[in-house]
Amino acid sequence: MKREMTGAKMVVQALRDQGVDTVFGYPGGAVLPIYDEVFQQNDIRHILVRHEQGAVHAAEGYARSTGRPGVVLVTSGPGATNAVTGLTDALMDSIPIVVLSGQVPTFMIGSDAFQEADTVGITRPCTKHNWLVKDTDRLPVVIHEAFHVATAGRPGPVLIDIPKDVQFATGTYSGPKAMQTHYQPAVKGDAQEITELVAAMEKARRPIFYTGGGVINSGPAASQLLRELVDATGFPITSTLMGLGAYPASGENWLGMLGMHGLYEANMAMHDCDLMIAIGARFDDRITGRIDAFSPKSRKAHIDIDPSSINKVVKTDIPIVGDVAHVLEDMLKIWKARGRKTEAEAVRKWQDQIGVWRKTNCLNYRNTDKTIQPQYALQRLEALTRERDRYVCTEVGQHQMWAAQFMGFEEPNRWMTSGGLGTMGYGFPASIGVQVAHPDALVINVAGDASWLMNMQEMGTAAQYRLPVKQFILNNERLGMVRQWQELLHGSRYSHSWSESLPDFVKLAEAFGARGILCTDPAQLDDAIREMIEHDGPVILDCVVEKHANCFPMIPSGKAHNEMLLGEAKTEGAIEAGGAVLV
Repeated sequence: MKREMTGAKMVVQALRDQGVDTVFGYPGGAVLPIYDEVFQQNDIRHILVRHEQGAVHAAEGYARSTGRPGVVLVTSGPGATNAVTGLTDALMDSIPIVVLSGQVPTFMIGSDAFQEADTVGITRPCTKHNWLVKDTDRLPVVIHEAFHVATAGRPGPVLIDIPKDVQFATGTYSGPKAMQTHYQPAVKGDAQEITELVAAMEKARRPIFYTGGGVINSGPAASQLLRELVDATGFPITSTLMGLGAYPASGENWLGMLGMHGLYEANMAMHDCDLMIAIGARFDDRITGRIDAFSPKSRKAHIDIDPSSINKVVKTDIPIVGDVAHVLEDMLKIWKARGRKTEAEAVRKWQDQIGVWRKTNCLNYRNTDKTIQPQYALQRLEALTRERDRYVCTEVGQHQMWAAQFMGFEEPNRWMTSGGLGTMGYGFPASIGVQVAHPDALVINVAGDASWLMNMQEMGTAAQYRLPVKQFILNNERLGMVRQWQELLHGSRYSHSWSESLPDFVKLAEAFGARGILCTDPAQLDDAIREMIEHDGPVILDCVVEKHANCFPMIPSGKAHNEMLLGEAKTEGAIEAGGAVLV
């Protein structure tokens, strides 16, 4: 049945029909008609953030932890431009986000009106698709299509720009079934290519699975199928930063994360393998290191739903375009039908070699009872929270890499971090989005002092909605990763990589009505972490750590996987280089 309603009411009705239960937003003049409709209903919860960048990151946290699209509502001009960083972050990391932005009335577009910006033009490079809707009758159809585009194929952010007069005008509402779209990405992989990959798996002597965030984006079935395939074949598996949790960290074939700050055994296995099976990963430069030295002797297969990712960075021998879950299901069927064959003895020797590399103990560090080492802080956080219903977010920097190295994830959708864009200020609002989606879970944001301050205003959001998010700040009074690069590559010339005016984080927490905890003594760290996780409201734990700790292993820029810098770890044939060990 056709229904007449205003454009503003259409927005709320379309969100309701899409199953949306939460919107993150900030009001302004160009979206007041929509906010008036939000006020008059109780089906959709609105979370008032303190900055539009925070709104998009919160929606990312919601989306990443639930598998459902996050929704954002912002006003025109600066409201939309403030969302650009979050949109770009979501595009780089393939996070499904739907942003609704207000716009000046249609007859004023192009007149440099108050709070006017070319939102569609500005966001075209940082969205999967965007729309400017000038016809009220088209508005619901566009909203339904936007949700489809955001979630189908390789997920990503979309934006709908809605002029104010379109929100006031009356039109005919169309439900989701009225949507017509030409965007129908292929989900089934080519059977011949899959069979070729299975045949390569049967003959491989040094195989490796290289997995990314695409496995998690494909849904729970993909992670389950991946686990079945890995355990059945006995092949080792590694992951990018975004793929952690798709295969359990406790799994016997798990190598840990690979890449610039990945584990020694993972990087060495990637370098020396003879068959690399990339699943839902995009060969990011943080993973590959120097392209011409990346896994030089391997045959490479690449499974990805985005055809533009195939052969974009690394030439692929066996390209398979399709949804990860569908392709893995077909791989298992074909492999089983052909007799479940592998070069079992060779694979066992390969695992033995990986065991030798593992003995390097690349995460080793020099602990002390005088100051808190950041690695120790993450080890204790992991030990005291691993049995809980836990979600972990991070900001960006050294603490992010240490969290990836020292915290283990057994399930997908439990790890939220900014990978491709590396957005400082992401973690705190993302943790708010996760906590909104999972009100009874333990949600921890592992932060650095510098990153956390970028969106510190969201403490107001946490306090207003009584969200018990835990902010675990590794406070080294430095821009840690910048300082590390300056030490190793720029002669220890620490150009503007420290702060001389950090706030008292305990008082800051208390100013927002939250709990603040200060810990400077390793002997008191466990008690401080317990106090943090047991408090029933938002907490800032200011964990003061060693100021000049470096994050190792590290592949220096322009080096290959087998040219890593190690910290306290030692291995045969290593040489001292720049205060670390060059392997």
